[in-house]
Amino acid sequence: MELTIPVGQDTVWAEHLAGDGVPIVLLHPGIGDSHAWDLVMPGLSGHRVLRYDVRGYGRSPRPTQEFSLTEDLETVLDQLNLEHVLLVGCSMGGGTALSFALAHPERVRGLVLLCPGVPGFPMPEEPELDAAYAVLEANRDVEGLVQFGLRHWAAAGADEVAVSQLRASVPAWFDQSEYLKPDPPVYDRLHEIQTPSVVMVGDKDRPILAAVAGGTFARIPGCEFVWLPGVDHFPSLREPQVVTDTILRFA
Repeated sequence: MELTIPVGQDTVWAEHLAGDGVPIVLLHPGIGDSHAWDLVMPGLSGHRVLRYDVRGYGRSPRPTQEFSLTEDLETVLDQLNLEHVLLVGCSMGGGTALSFALAHPERVRGLVLLCPGVPGFPMPEEPELDAAYAVLEANRDVEGLVQFGLRHWAAAGADEVAVSQLRASVPAWFDQSEYLKPDPPVYDRLHEIQTPSVVMVGDKDRPILAAVAGGTFARIPGCEFVWLPGVDHFPSLREPQVVTDTILRFA
């Protein structure tokens, strides 16, 4: 069932499928929208599944007010009366999953983290990359940013699916500096997480992002680690069966 869910004075597009077991919540990356999970969804048939597009991404309208990714997740779950869930987050969505798990540990059954972004990780400065991005953003150069994204996050191939994912996300990037409220740092709190967790990352992802995944795995007690050969920053598109099987182990 497709839904429009109010979040503050805005709305987000969502898909909520009835089924059995602990609800599985799919949180998309910042370089895509909920279509990132299209190849995973068939394998989750029979389970209760929720996915939604963050404000400004994919089928969700642009934001008109300041918002938090974690607070929006809480709002969406509350609207659908989902009290205890398995969070599956990729990149940006992984950061949201971690932030929510630390803020509301009683509501999280498990964490499946695909190349997660982690608020508070000590990212090195990359002035050349930042400068190139700033020029493209200032010019609102959608196609330029799509090509930028393919160079940095799609090392496994600039195929049609990767291109379409970037085109669904780039327009949202223009609004982030104005409306997106950063979630508090969580990297130094990962040892507090007690829920069953797994981190997955590909060997074609950017080295710094593989380092984020490795650091996350090392800090979460009892966390599992899954290495994905030949996979870049789109693991659910490159290895959907491995991702699906991992989700089902935690569901």
